[in-house]
Amino acid sequence: MTSSHSRISHMAASYPASDIRKMFNLALDFPDAVKLTVGEPDFTTPKHIKAAGIRAIENDNTRYVANAGIPELRQAIARKYSTRWNRSIVPGNVMVSFGAMEALTFALDVTVTPGDEVIIPDPSFPNYMGQVHRLGGIAVSVPVTEDNDFKLRAEDVRSSITDKTAAIIINSPSNPLGSVMDRADIEQIAALADEHGFTVISDEVYDEMVFDDSVFTSIAEVKPSTAEAEAEFDRFLAIGSFSKTYAMTGWRCGFVIGSEDFIAPMALLQEGLTSSLPGFVQEAAVAAIEGPQTAVEEMVASYARRRELMVERINAIEGLSLLRPAATFYAWVNVSEWGLASWELATQLLEKHNLATIPGSAFGPAGEGYLRLTFAVSDETINTACDRLEAFAAGR
Repeated sequence: MTSSHSRISHMAASYPASDIRKMFNLALDFPDAVKLTVGEPDFTTPKHIKAAGIRAIENDNTRYVANAGIPELRQAIARKYSTRWNRSIVPGNVMVSFGAMEALTFALDVTVTPGDEVIIPDPSFPNYMGQVHRLGGIAVSVPVTEDNDFKLRAEDVRSSITDKTAAIIINSPSNPLGSVMDRADIEQIAALADEHGFTVISDEVYDEMVFDDSVFTSIAEVKPSTAEAEAEFDRFLAIGSFSKTYAMTGWRCGFVIGSEDFIAPMALLQEGLTSSLPGFVQEAAVAAIEGPQTAVEEMVASYARRRELMVERINAIEGLSLLRPAATFYAWVNVSEWGLASWELATQLLEKHNLATIPGSAFGPAGEGYLRLTFAVSDETINTACDRLEAFAAGR
């Protein structure tokens, strides 16, 4: 069967390839490599959540369900975030999705038309760029730098706004940076959205993975300084997921919360794409929210402890430096003193030292000079990986 480039749509042919996936595929040729690449918990799904899913299957909850999600899950999500955000959230404000990525896709679908601009942080999760491209939008990157502790600043956002700005994607806590945005910047971005009429799409999938005295603020919690005293900010779509919080990456359960005029058309889009997330998965998600949270607390405490090991080991290696991550399970390591492009460095580490990492350039031009390492691995794996980084440093 023959194929021609002209038979493929421009969108598909020019879709930005992920260097994360490229490195993942390259590492397949090194089956014994120590891998600090995969962004998922190293824990198993808590037993009571698995039991709820199994029970739902045994009770034959295996048919089509409502496009926007089963009522029980939408209500459980609404209750949780009404309390957390101190604002009224009803089931009509909630859409259940196939993971957070589908929620992001729908959020962009309802806010962006071809030619619109979407502001994104740089570095950031590369799928942001891809989804904007898919819709014919224009991604406008705003650099996020180490001199501001890797936090997106409202003043930098302001200078990137034009009359074509339809949305901004913010990500706090941040993948890959491990940072948490300051509340003041989130408030100012909300004010800018009100002033210029764009939507804030807030990726909050790591909202419960915050360490020490760091404080996470959702876009849904703020009131723009320009708003009246009783006014609530509603130009937002907040994206969440069960994957990281409850070690449920393979269950593919995400959600998006926003005003009903945003959420209602998403259900129509869901009908035309995947119909609905399986009911038994959603029953497991209800058990996750309404059941004991002890496992979540234990996982976060474990990540915090392993973060300390990673920070200690990395900062002892000549030519490397690491700001202590405030959240997530990612270490954003400054490797600029080693003088290699991040892709070249990651490739050499894999080929010469059997160590798989993610080059910072995979997350945008501002990621050059960094590597992303995950510490959602065992202490032994962290130590072995750092031993290999030391060996590389010694052999330069």
